[in-house]
Amino acid sequence: MKTLLLLILLVFLSLCVQEQGDIQMPSVSAQSIIDACIKLCNSAKAYQDLSNGPCLGNPIPEYPDWVCDVAHSPRQTSVDDLTKNQCSAYREGRVAHFVEVDTNCNLLRAI
Repeated sequence: MKTLLLLILLVFLSLCVQEQGDIQMPSVSAQSIIDACIKLCNSAKAYQDLSNGPCLGNPIPEYPDWVCDVAHSPRQTSVDDLTKNQCSAYREGRVAHFVEVDTNCNLLRAI
């Protein structure tokens, strides 16, 4: 009986979304996706002004269902949530998830 309950609990936990503050992590591999976005950001920061919130991975090359986008910190919902300011692959529904970082390449959220 204990084994069955433990098994049910493990299945339930594996299906749950792990939340950390404003960051929803849909899977265990989400950290590698976040790391890839931060790497893209740090590379772009060396040669590009990030203050206008560019889309850096449309999609992220290693993760074709994710985009990497730069937003304000703190987020300015009146600007950052506008459809026209989102990566086109996400906006057009070609990818389902996004990672947002600030202009210093710090994680804001991942969904």
